[in-house]
Amino acid sequence: QVKLVESGGGLVQPGGSLRLSCAASGSILGFATMGWYRQAPGKQRDLVARLTSGGNTNYADSVKGRFTISRDIATNTVYLQMNSLKSEDTAVYFCKGDYSPWSFSWGQGTQVTVSS
Repeated sequence: QVKLVESGGGLVQPGGSLRLSCAASGSILGFATMGWYRQAPGKQRDLVARLTSGGNTNYADSVKGRFTISRDIATNTVYLQMNSLKSEDTAVYFCKGDYSPWSFSWGQGTQVTVSS
């Protein structure tokens, strides 16, 4: 099974930007979809953005216009560009690859903290 490793998290001030990376140990085209999820303390893990193998994207309403999911097939990496960050974006961000609804792979997560 392909392993996923996130990076790029950190501390950023409100209004700032971060780019998260999700590096796959194999081809990302093997996944039907790849997505970024986030989980704040005491809350459930929610979808932030998703990218299908065909290149279609969808976003949570709370991040539309601020976040962009993209991929580099040559390097098997999926990115999440996050702009105009808000304190409510603070969470652990996880990368997920879905082979099917019953088969998927999660990364270990990367912390994003938005604070002045």
